[in-house]
Amino acid sequence: MTVETQPQMQEPESPIEQVLFEVKRVIVGQEALLERMLVALLARGHILVEGVPGLAKTLAIRTVAQVIGGQFNRIQFTPDLVPADLVGTRIYNQKTAEFTTSLGPVFTNLLLADEINRAPAKVQSALLEVMQEHQVTIGRETHKVPDPFLVLATQNPIETEGTYALPEAQVDRFMLKVLVDYPSDREELVIVERMARGLEQVRQIITVEDLLRMQKEADAVYVDPELMEYAVQLAGATRRPLDYGAPDIKQYISFGASPRASINMVLGGRALAMLRGRDYVVPADIADLAADVMRHRIVLSYEALADNVTPDAVIKRIMDVVARPARPLTDEARAGQAATTSADPPGMTWRTA
Repeated sequence: MTVETQPQMQEPESPIEQVLFEVKRVIVGQEALLERMLVALLARGHILVEGVPGLAKTLAIRTVAQVIGGQFNRIQFTPDLVPADLVGTRIYNQKTAEFTTSLGPVFTNLLLADEINRAPAKVQSALLEVMQEHQVTIGRETHKVPDPFLVLATQNPIETEGTYALPEAQVDRFMLKVLVDYPSDREELVIVERMARGLEQVRQIITVEDLLRMQKEADAVYVDPELMEYAVQLAGATRRPLDYGAPDIKQYISFGASPRASINMVLGGRALAMLRGRDYVVPADIADLAADVMRHRIVLSYEALADNVTPDAVIKRIMDVVARPARPLTDEARAGQAATTSADPPGMTWRTA
């Protein structure tokens, strides 16, 4: 008698793959969001997530915080918030006749700024220093936030009443803007089944110290100068579309992407390459992140709004006119030396523009 056994799912080997595997025990679908969250963690960036309510944005970041053992805080943005509600304030102690500092909820590892566009610009701008410098200045004292530090901000695209547009200076400090869509029918069925029986308890896979070590490993991922030039050309094409053979989109762009776009495409490409098990970046890593990096950095003109042209449509046109690097990165190039061979690495397929 032969007994058939069902094959067991083999757990991933690398720690970062184990983190993703554990998070997916709770989160169904949302592959792009989870991957981009890990990219931001490895690259020390921040994420702006746009999606309708009920798509597990809060659950996703809370689960990631549990898996990496980091501290998680959530701020629900409302019109009556003041900056002190975020960063903290100084409190007068009558007994000692001295001021003491009470630190706000931004002092955490993972901060969820829920519906950030519901607070006025003064409150939103309170995050500028902590997002860029990882510190908060209260009075004459400067306080460092814990390391690592990630801000995941959400905004609701279907409501405009009682909301405030994010300042351009703040939007530019988000490494990525991710658009979250509805799940498929099959994914939604799995979601309903999981919620009906109760969510599983996730395990802590790594520590904050492990994450800091992996961030340094991501910093060591090799980026060929040709790929850096590719990222610069993608960002430059949003500012000077005529120079890159795209005169048809010039009327739709008021301001192109800032240099932070090309910087974050390279830094994010390193982290994405590490997630995909490589110690070097390939053109696909840069191209896959281009839309997420640039869609919130392009300011559209009134003509674009009138013609229903979206930032993603502009980016797609730019991706068509800017050629990808056609040749692979050889071992010699990854070592920073002159390439001596043009043979493709075995098992790698390269796409030319």
